[in-house]
Amino acid sequence: MKHDIIDGRRFDTGTPVRITLANKAVLKIEAIEKAPDDVWIAPALFDPQINGYAGVDFQRDDVTWDELSTVAHRMREAACGQFFYTLTTEAWPVLLGRLARAKALRGQSKDLTNAIAGWHVEGPFMSAAPGFHGAHDPALMLDPTPEHIRDLRASVPDDPLLITISPERNGAIEAIALAVSLGMRVSLGHTDASAETLDAAVKAGATGFTHLGNGCTQSLDRHDNIVLRMIDNPGLCASVIPDAIHVSPPMFRLMHSALVPGQTPRVCYTTDAMSAADAPPGRYRIGKVETEVGADRIVRMPGKTNFAGSALRPIDGVFIAADMLRCSWRETWARASLGARRYAGLSLKQDGAPFCILNVEDNEFKHGRLFANGDAIEIRRTN
Repeated sequence: MKHDIIDGRRFDTGTPVRITLANKAVLKIEAIEKAPDDVWIAPALFDPQINGYAGVDFQRDDVTWDELSTVAHRMREAACGQFFYTLTTEAWPVLLGRLARAKALRGQSKDLTNAIAGWHVEGPFMSAAPGFHGAHDPALMLDPTPEHIRDLRASVPDDPLLITISPERNGAIEAIALAVSLGMRVSLGHTDASAETLDAAVKAGATGFTHLGNGCTQSLDRHDNIVLRMIDNPGLCASVIPDAIHVSPPMFRLMHSALVPGQTPRVCYTTDAMSAADAPPGRYRIGKVETEVGADRIVRMPGKTNFAGSALRPIDGVFIAADMLRCSWRETWARASLGARRYAGLSLKQDGAPFCILNVEDNEFKHGRLFANGDAIEIRRTN
């Protein structure tokens, strides 16, 4: 059996280590005295919210196994080894049907089972108020019931499952408590809940907040708004889109100033990617909504200014975040890998989990490889 040896530094501590690979899988990791200064060993990125990718829209009834395999490979080229397959607001029977189909396709191969780590259902239990519903159809919004929550759990009984809920909806606090009792992770989002309602949701078991700074009106009260209320609640960890588009660089820095202090930072990253991610400019769909993506990579509904998901690739988000924060890529990589896994309720330690060997010098990515399932995939950044 051929053994490959790679010397590098742990991305989190800088400690020199040697990885011995057998058939591109980790056989042994050991400490060594010296390693190259520009070779880094890091966990693969994880994204808790992928609505589509590489021209493939997950909000379709006819997604194929080949398309999902393409997405998994292209995500790995962006240093993302695993993600949550995300379904957005739709008529309830249709949404359940899409979830069942996606689960069946995932189960057809070990590769997809490893790549799709779980599921994120964003809607329909969210605010229908103008601005807060975002690109979701407000006419399809529902109050969550115990039956809805049990339907979801029955659809993917053994898989990690994240749901986004607006806690001000009727029955939402009870639904959150039931979901948590059934092993689900609950994130709040597309909401204008009061501070008191956010507190009640946290006490019921909610732990996250979906893409903070988005899913809300462009004009916010400077004294009291949902962004301030979320930041002021110590029980919530926010996912943020690090593309310098959905959240401006100054706001991005201010969010981190408030959410990062402490032993467990309260911020992680998601791309909130839709089908235009890692695809050329043009027109793309996210469910029934047609979007337009120009050279600026901003996803908009034609003729409108509001955003509808993003075209961001995971690895690009890491380095854009580092530029905005004026910090090391190693800090932002942690938020898009271990921090995102913690947000989604996934284990931080997994035997055989995807990992990356990266050549980075002075915050500039040179090249890298992602190792997963016996394969080594070349990582590329968007130029």
